[in-house]
Amino acid sequence: MYKVKVNDKFQFDVDKKGSDILINGEVIKIDISDLGNNLANVIYENKSFNTEIVELNRADKICLIKVNGNIYQVSVADQFDQLLKQLGFDNLAANKVAEIKAPMPGLVLNVMVEEGFEIKKGDNLLVLEAMKMENILKSSTDGIVKKVLIKKGEKVEKNQILIQFK
Repeated sequence: MYKVKVNDKFQFDVDKKGSDILINGEVIKIDISDLGNNLANVIYENKSFNTEIVELNRADKICLIKVNGNIYQVSVADQFDQLLKQLGFDNLAANKVAEIKAPMPGLVLNVMVEEGFEIKKGDNLLVLEAMKMENILKSSTDGIVKKVLIKKGEKVEKNQILIQFK
C-alpha cells in the first residue's frame, strides 16, 4: 500500500489488487491513455483530465503534476518509507552535522568556504595536509557555514573543531 499526499493537505491510501486500483479501500474505475512526453489523458467518472508530469524527484518521491492547467504536488510513501517512519527513522536528516572536526593532526593548506556560505553535501570545505598527503574534507550534509575556526597555514590537532554549521 502507498500513502499518497496531495499538496500536503489530502492523504490517500492507494493499493492494487490484481488489475483493480483501490483508493482508501474502494475500487475505482479509471482509464489512462499514455500520450508520451510525460503527458496522459485520464478518464474518471465520465470526465476527461489532461495530465502532465511537470517535475519528478525520484529520490524524495515527490512530483509536480499538472491536471487541466492546475499544478499539484504529489508525494508517495511506499511500505518501506512507512516502516521507517514507524520505527522512528523518518527524520534522520533532522540530525544534521553541527560541526566538522579534524580527523587527524595536520596543516591547513586551503579553506574553501567562508561564514554564511550555503553548502551542499559533498562540497569541498578545506584541504588538510597530514603525513605528506593532501586530504580534502567534504561536507557530509547540506547547510550554512556559521563559523570558520581555522585559517590557511594553521596547524590543527585531531578532533579540533574546524567549521561550525547553522
